[in-house]
Amino acid sequence: MEVILKDDIQGLGYKNDIVTVKAGYGRNFLIPKGLALLANDGNKKVHEENLRQKAKKLEQEKNDAVKLAEKIGDLGLELKAKVGEKGKIFGAITTLQVSDALKEKGFNIDRKKISFDGDIKVIGEYFAELDLHKEVKQKIKILVIPEEEK
Repeated sequence: MEVILKDDIQGLGYKNDIVTVKAGYGRNFLIPKGLALLANDGNKKVHEENLRQKAKKLEQEKNDAVKLAEKIGDLGLELKAKVGEKGKIFGAITTLQVSDALKEKGFNIDRKKISFDGDIKVIGEYFAELDLHKEVKQKIKILVIPEEEK
């Protein structure tokens, strides 16, 4: 009996795989639990169309991420921070501050998709990585400068 898996099942296969199982296992366990569909001609056609549409959607998302990475290019951000002795920042530069600075430049990137190599606690030059897609990453330069005192 052939079935189309709806979820990953350890020892059997991954989601969207078409696998052959014993009739009793498929009819009495997989199908009633909603883990699989019977792989008849109609379900196979629907399954193939769904995979084709999903692949097209994923390709479009990747292309959008590549275009965004090209637009960002070698963008540099200047972030101002209150500074104490020896150039130490009061607190640290956060991904939220970087996200806000990117919004001012016209790029709407969620702070959860921004990462640093380490903490930014001293004035200087740093790099942040933007996770635009699982296959598309972009580095930007961040220059931390002291805030002007009034």
